[in-house]
Amino acid sequence: AIREALDLLRGEGLVERCPGVGTTVAAEKYPHDLHRLLGLAETLHEHGRVTNEVRTMSLIAPPAAVGRRLGLAAGEQVVYLERLRSLNGLPLSLDLTYLVRDVGEPLFDADLEGNDIFVLLERVTGQPLGTAELTMEAVNADAHTAAVLDAPRGAALLMIERLTHLSDGRPVDLEYVRFRGDRLTMRGHLHRGREEDTCP
Repeated sequence: AIREALDLLRGEGLVERCPGVGTTVAAEKYPHDLHRLLGLAETLHEHGRVTNEVRTMSLIAPPAAVGRRLGLAAGEQVVYLERLRSLNGLPLSLDLTYLVRDVGEPLFDADLEGNDIFVLLERVTGQPLGTAELTMEAVNADAHTAAVLDAPRGAALLMIERLTHLSDGRPVDLEYVRFRGDRLTMRGHLHRGREEDTCP
């Protein structure tokens, strides 16, 4: 009878069964919308306070793939930023961000702990953000990410790679965001239409 009750609770998403751990109460998952270009604090404002711990911020020579995505010439540097982002004190994501230099350097003096990057980018550039190219995949937590997110090594994570452009089309921000899969769920609102309806 107990096993059947636990199976029912697991089917409803109220408990989780993990090998070697046993059955535990499932943590609340917070919804992250994908149909608008918003920062994490903007997205989750109804669920509590998002805080940012800046772990690293420096001027670096970017990996070649990053430089290409940002449209940089060989030898151009970027501002690299690593942040732990928490919701109500619970670690939620590890964000690795590469910013083009002229946009990123003013952020050394900005309040990164209390603001989303998107809000600061619009403030620095004086123009709104436009579009973003987004890729999402499942990954396992490496040792560093697991330690920062207080998750087991190898835990399932949601990773988003997002290249964000200003309204004039210039790419300025390339991010690799690893979310704890047990604390966040992605959702969107899609419409089915003819292919020509989506073309400019």
